[in-house]
Amino acid sequence: MAAQTRPGSEELLARILASLDEDKAEDVVQIDLRGKTAIGDYMVVATGRSTRQVSALSQKLAERIKQDYGFTCKTEGRDTGDWVLIDTGDVIVHVFRPEVREFYQLEKMWLGEDS
Repeated sequence: MAAQTRPGSEELLARILASLDEDKAEDVVQIDLRGKTAIGDYMVVATGRSTRQVSALSQKLAERIKQDYGFTCKTEGRDTGDWVLIDTGDVIVHVFRPEVREFYQLEKMWLGEDS
């Protein structure tokens, strides 16, 4: 099998959004980080209804990226299932339980919204 080329950030973002939609993630928000930080081009914040769904969403997403593009994402927090971070390099994905997402309010910080 030929080596797969790493996708561009827009292609990767589209695949991530499709994966989260397929698995019924809620309140998915994408944030354009280009020109704001060097950590990535995009951030995606999503909610799972339970610790089980948060873990499943993140696991399926990591598996799909590995299958489609041939690289492994860095993942943190899947064991507890309250907040899972998936780092694909160009796109950072946060999957939260609702209460944890409300507490941290990441998208408000990055989008500059008032509380």
